[in-house]
Amino acid sequence: MTSTRWTRLAAPTFAPTIALSAALALATMAPAQATTDQVGPVHPVATWGASADKVAGEAGAAGITDRSVRNLVHTSLGGSGVRITLSNAFGDRPVTFTSAHLGVAAAGAAVVAGTNRPVSFEGADEVTVAPGAEVISDPVEASVPADTTLALSFHVVGASGPITGHNVAMQTSYVAGAAGDIAGDEAGAGFTSEIPSWYWVESVVVTKPRRVKTAVLFGDSITDGNGSSVGANRRWPDALADRVATSRLHGRYGVMNEGISANRVLADGTGGQRALDRFRRDVLDQPGVSMVVVLAGINDIRWDLATDASALVAGYRDLIAQAHAEDLCIVGVTLTPYEGGSRYTPERERVRTAVNEWIRTSGEFDDVVDFDAATRDPARPSRFLPAYDSGDHLHPGDAGYAAMAEAFDLGLLGCER
Repeated sequence: MTSTRWTRLAAPTFAPTIALSAALALATMAPAQATTDQVGPVHPVATWGASADKVAGEAGAAGITDRSVRNLVHTSLGGSGVRITLSNAFGDRPVTFTSAHLGVAAAGAAVVAGTNRPVSFEGADEVTVAPGAEVISDPVEASVPADTTLALSFHVVGASGPITGHNVAMQTSYVAGAAGDIAGDEAGAGFTSEIPSWYWVESVVVTKPRRVKTAVLFGDSITDGNGSSVGANRRWPDALADRVATSRLHGRYGVMNEGISANRVLADGTGGQRALDRFRRDVLDQPGVSMVVVLAGINDIRWDLATDASALVAGYRDLIAQAHAEDLCIVGVTLTPYEGGSRYTPERERVRTAVNEWIRTSGEFDDVVDFDAATRDPARPSRFLPAYDSGDHLHPGDAGYAAMAEAFDLGLLGCER
């Protein structure tokens, strides 16, 4: 599926581009030869994404004034015709961005020499995004590699007001320490403030043949990667993208991580809009989507929004109906154990067990992945296998996220309705 907002960006053919890679630091830039990715019918596919939310805390509420921002994000899929989206979904005023650049990240806030390319919006180097809106850039005449950290930089003109972004990035990004535009600088020295969130950037999209699709992984902090190593790209969606890259499906799927820490299915809260309401923006409206994997509900149980299985079953049925109305495959995932974690009780454990039984046996999802079975301690199934526990008993660590990705049957990515 390609959503309405992306359909106008698809084109029948695509021209050769210049490679945007670390190799440019060592060699003279030259036009790349046309590849099979650049011939025939094409469409937009996401190589990276993060759900938009209000940036928490005093800094997020106050925003920034006349500062440059450098977000570091990690691709799942290589490709050309690169576009970025900037979101002001939760802003209270128009925000103007200028001097947007895309390059390959080096150490810290630096960009690999020769890779920092300007990004335009309808031919201009400045764009104003209304509150509640987002913008899609023009394609950058460059190709980005798979499995690579990019630096997305821009300058915010004037006072931004509340920041739209993504709170738990598990990646360090940067804001300039002084006023002024340094987004085009490849040196990172001026970006002196480290931030744990992504500011305003929502997705990175490449142009691919129509056989290539986007897989959206949708959920809460366990999809978000909370508990994984910061800057190491070891969330379960990253581990899944790595598996795809070394399989027969190499180059066939981009992976978007649309998890929000503390998110709930049934109610808004500190984790942003409830899953039922953000599903349209974060899944159905994304480019080239063929399937979605849903891992959500543990926070509804922990906060007693679901005191038995029925409330979450109703929520899952709503998500299934939304997906199927768009001819989208939807895969359900069992909820991982959390004995010893925050707000665990035997009563809530019984709800989790009942919900997982429904996910496994109802047949209402197009398919099911059993992350509960993949991560639990066989000697005590209500808790994580110790090797998979991040230490808080609620979130997996790097090894647990890797085990989840290993438990995912890659054949499910080809699900069709």
